[in-house]
Amino acid sequence: MLKEFKEFIARGNVLDLAVGVIIGSAFTAIVKALVDYIINPFLGLFLGSIDFSAFVIKVGSASFKVGSFLNAVINFLIIAFVVFLIVVKAVNAAMPKKEEEPAEEKVDPQVELLSEIRDLLKK
Repeated sequence: MLKEFKEFIARGNVLDLAVGVIIGSAFTAIVKALVDYIINPFLGLFLGSIDFSAFVIKVGSASFKVGSFLNAVINFLIIAFVVFLIVVKAVNAAMPKKEEEPAEEKVDPQVELLSEIRDLLKK
């Protein structure tokens, strides 16, 4: 079982995944800093404070921190948009576009049939 586990870990795709997760977490820290320290203050100039954490719904003794959830959703959307702009758009611009093969012209079935008859008559 240990040998099987060692083979599993030694496969390239597992190591690639591990490297991807590590780089992804480091990149997440960079993007979060960009959003927290540059984008959110810039948005704060126009929208005021973007903090809903004080919004709590209490039912009996339970407190539902809906505002904190909204903050997390807003931060996610901002981070996703920034990643889209920085990474996805940059990669799409850098990668060469695949040329589409020209579609074959559709020939009318009657014309095709007549062409076949003509070719047979020539023989």
